Amino acid sequence: MNRKFLLLGVLSLLILSSCSQKTTGINWNFLDRNKLDVQQVDFEYFSGKAKIDYKDNDNDVKAKANIRIRKDSVIWISFSAIGIQGARCLINQDSITIMNMVKKEYHVFNYDSLSKQFNFEINYHTIQAMALGNLLLPRSKSDDVEKQDDYYILKQKENSISVTNYVNPKTMKLEKVEMVEKPSKNSATMEYSNFQMIEDHAFPFSGLVSILYEKNKGMLNTVIEFEYSKAEIEDKELKFPFNVPKKYERK
Repeated sequence: MNRKFLLLGVLSLLILSSCSQKTTGINWNFLDRNKLDVQQVDFEYFSGKAKIDYKDNDNDVKAKANIRIRKDSVIWISFSAIGIQGARCLINQDSITIMNMVKKEYHVFNYDSLSKQFNFEINYHTIQAMALGNLLLPRSKSDDVEKQDDYYILKQKENSISVTNYVNPKTMKLEKVEMVEKPSKNSATMEYSNFQMIEDHAFPFSGLVSILYEKNKGMLNTVIEFEYSKAEIEDKELKFPFNVPKKYERK
């Protein structure tokens, strides 16, 4: 499996690996953007195990992943599946490194190039927000809030990207995100479901991401289904083993 699939799988995994905080019901009908208090998760260490089903125009791949996160520091993922057995990923404040221990090679991605590729500002804090199910963009005075039948709709913009957040009015948790890049009309939709309690946190054990993007041969669609079998907020310090051997070739 090539590095493009690995990178897309990692980013999709992070989008779907969304952890959310338990909240009390809020039932008033407001349109004041300053009162929309979307609940965000806070923790020190997180760990989980999940199954991923990745499909695009040419591939249908199933994989297992172990995930560990230390807040504001590092995200560690270990993959196992046919084609990517022994793959590991380390995401820190500076870059994303993916190591394939079967092919004995590794890839390093910097955030500037990724931001240009996806036409969206990508950095560690953006990825961590995806991993936690928190808002991708910070709140601002230009945000627009409206009430629909089942959701509060929070609309945000950054450069050419429009982000629509769907917030459950009873839990004040983010349940769906739609992103559209206007010039290209590339888009991504993330949906979270099957929420279960982990200590004081509600965690979506199932998720779906759909990415529609343009390439030379037209618009392509990638769909990733995600299901957790285990997720924990950890009290103890976790380890993040990642050491690229000198004999590995950088691609």
